[in-house]
Amino acid sequence: MKSDLDKYISRRKRTDKKFAENFESGYQEFKVGVLLRQAREQAGITQEVLAQRTKTRKSAISRLENHAEDVRLSTIERVAHALGRNLVIQLVKA
Repeated sequence: MKSDLDKYISRRKRTDKKFAENFESGYQEFKVGVLLRQAREQAGITQEVLAQRTKTRKSAISRLENHAEDVRLSTIERVAHALGRNLVIQLVKA
């Protein structure tokens, strides 16, 4: 059964061409940031500690978690390793 959010997204995709064109790329960027934040929280560390571990600034970690567009895979991999994780990439059929 579809959630209200899923129904809303489906309806918007059908009725708003620009929304439909930009939805997937925007969703994937958002999803990367959410995954990074969740991994950091599960590791029980702050953005500041993660920044120290990755030799960057807290503002850079915040940007990754909140605006992950155009982020390098090497950056995601560095963050993953600092969190004790491995980066796995999958190509799936659309």
